[in-house]
Amino acid sequence: MRRGRWAALALGLLRLCLAQANFAPHFFDNGVGSTNGNMALFSLPEDTPVGSHVYTLNGTDPEGDPISYHISFDPSARSVFSVDPTFGNITLVEELDREREDEIEAIISISDGLNLVAEKVVILVTDANDEAPRFIQEPYVALVPEDIPAGSSIFKVHAVDRDTGSGGSVTYFLQNLHSPFAVDRHSGVLRLQAGATLDYERSRTHYVTVVAKDGGGRLHGADVVFSATTTVTVNVEDVQDTAPVFVGTPYYGYVYEDTLPGSEVLKVVAMDGDRGKPNQILYSLANGSDGAFEINETSGAISITQSPAQLQREVYELHVQVTEMSPVGSPVAQATVPVTIRIVDLNNHPPTFYGESGPQNRFELSMNEHPPQGEILRGLKITVNDSDQGANAKFNLQLVGPRGIFRVVPQTVLNEAQVTIIVENSAAIDFEKSKVLTFKAVDPDTGPWGEVKYSIYGTGADLFLIHPSTGLIYTQPWASLDAEATARYNFYVKAEDMEGKYSVAEVFITLLDVNDHPPQFGKSVQKKTMVLGTPVKIEAIDEDAEEPNNLVDYSITHAEPANVFDINAHTGEIWLKNSIRSLDALHNITPGRDCIWSLEVQAKDRGSPSFSTTALLKIDITDAETLSRSPMAAFLIQTKDNPMKAVGVLAGTMATVVAITVLISTATFWRNKKSNKVLPVRRVVRKRPSPAPRTIRIEWLKSKSAKAATKFMLKEKPPNENCNNNSPESSLPPRAPALPPPPSVAPSTGAAHWTVPTVSGSLTPQPTQPPPKPKTMGSPIQSTLISELKQKFEKKSVHNKAYF
Repeated sequence: MRRGRWAALALGLLRLCLAQANFAPHFFDNGVGSTNGNMALFSLPEDTPVGSHVYTLNGTDPEGDPISYHISFDPSARSVFSVDPTFGNITLVEELDREREDEIEAIISISDGLNLVAEKVVILVTDANDEAPRFIQEPYVALVPEDIPAGSSIFKVHAVDRDTGSGGSVTYFLQNLHSPFAVDRHSGVLRLQAGATLDYERSRTHYVTVVAKDGGGRLHGADVVFSATTTVTVNVEDVQDTAPVFVGTPYYGYVYEDTLPGSEVLKVVAMDGDRGKPNQILYSLANGSDGAFEINETSGAISITQSPAQLQREVYELHVQVTEMSPVGSPVAQATVPVTIRIVDLNNHPPTFYGESGPQNRFELSMNEHPPQGEILRGLKITVNDSDQGANAKFNLQLVGPRGIFRVVPQTVLNEAQVTIIVENSAAIDFEKSKVLTFKAVDPDTGPWGEVKYSIYGTGADLFLIHPSTGLIYTQPWASLDAEATARYNFYVKAEDMEGKYSVAEVFITLLDVNDHPPQFGKSVQKKTMVLGTPVKIEAIDEDAEEPNNLVDYSITHAEPANVFDINAHTGEIWLKNSIRSLDALHNITPGRDCIWSLEVQAKDRGSPSFSTTALLKIDITDAETLSRSPMAAFLIQTKDNPMKAVGVLAGTMATVVAITVLISTATFWRNKKSNKVLPVRRVVRKRPSPAPRTIRIEWLKSKSAKAATKFMLKEKPPNENCNNNSPESSLPPRAPALPPPPSVAPSTGAAHWTVPTVSGSLTPQPTQPPPKPKTMGSPIQSTLISELKQKFEKKSVHNKAYF
């Protein structure tokens, strides 16, 4: 009995304890891939939109009590999720970025009101293809010798993509398929294509656009592919592969009879065709000189070795050979140019008279007086000859003696002539008057009358010299002529004979331009904005002085795709092909790209040898509809290529505003200066007790202020036109008079506002007997104000208006 009683008691106590116990709630563990439970092994894509319902916390309480859910984060971390405490719905409240944070730690908890169970969970952030490739270690510049073999590696570009999987893999390709270069799609190594060559003289710089593209992936439910571009600048290094080039051809030289042996005749100039690293140039005479000329092997100056009288030919055709020497002293390349040297005769041989037995300077003849008019003196056999050549052998004949008796024929001779003397005045041949007549046959261009000396002077003569006897003009030895700096010189030449007679002529010398300047673009990389239907223009300047050396032709050397743009070869204007009339047409040609294209434009002059240069042009294409949406947007787009234009418009607007402000301020200043009266200072408003009836008030004012008002007289000052008065009083404004104290009158029945006006002017004391001091009105100034008020009140009363 006792044992059974104890067993029953124990069972009852157990039941009582079980009834009072409250078990804690717990989460359901629904495993991997579940979106309902305790977030065990839960993952979330990084492109999940903010505000999405991503998970539902779910659990139970053993006693079936209501439960609530909570989520919290470390104070140093972001609160990425929020939870509905009743239903356990978890919402994403901040954007995810796997590249910045690939897992999120959180503490979730469940509570039944008495018990709270918390668990630490890790949410994995999975990758989405939201990162574009990015080139590192830019800019890319490569220096490549022009003789690099085809297929050789030139440079390596490298781009990274922070995505994982296919979205993080990067492949490379060139934007221009017609480029002489190629790129390895996996490694990014840039190579010279098979069969392609580089030429420093044709193009010194190449701009290669490389595109890096990822492997694609999902982003916001769609398949996307990202890409990035970069430009590799390939500078071509010059190597010795071009023969020397002569400058200033053709070459002509002249030798005169008075030229001394060893004198320089002319100079030939050659330069290495490889302009980047030129080699030494040596000159030599190949043939044609016959020992009469020699050349300086380093300067190219050709000199005569013999006296001109010893030369056997009138014209020499020389062949000058130039040899390019390598740094080690061995010949690399050669070139030959012809040089023509002409032997020029001088006017240094006087005419010579010959008789039957040779040179003769005296001829005699006997004749009868008064021979017939026009008779030839047949007894004289005179021949004259000038051994000069060409125009120098031309001379005139005249008789020096009594005039009008004889006439010589011919009067002008070239080289040689038979001299005939004819009677012109028979009456003058009179034996009784003169038994002997003496004459000279004279060439006025010879002897002391024909010696001419030349000289030059003037502002343009500093660089030139003239031979004093031959008149040959040549340059100073130190002179350096440049057609781009000065293309035309002029000075004066003076020719003077021995008698001091002279003549002056002006000489103009024009330099012939040599193509020694390549065309130059303003910038090697230019940006332009093109509106559909309107061309853009690129321009290069050639600093050569003359055509065709400074004429520039334009061409598009590289473009992708190649069928989008055309260029005017003469003006440099670039426009879209006629088949492209909308932005949609552009997108159809290049799907997946924006409206920005890169072109390589070449500018080449027409000189010989020809020079060229290239520039990279980036064109942003828009349409007129976009420009018409907003005037400000149109202005910004139009000034995109020229930021200084926008700055200029802004500066102009500010300058206009400042100018208007200055004009208004100046006008206001001068208006106030012309009217320099003292203006009223202010109106004073005070509360005073209500006065007696109007008639009593006016009478009181009349009686109390009549005497005090006589002390001061109100005078109107004339306007002061000169604001620059030096008196100290004129520089200070008048003081406002003090207000009068309230008079002792009948008590007021109420308060009222009244106004005391002030008056511009001056108060001048009377020089006569001063009036007695008022007993109740205070100071004389106060009495004056009362007088003014009295006059105001009387005028107002006439119009039935009162202030009180």
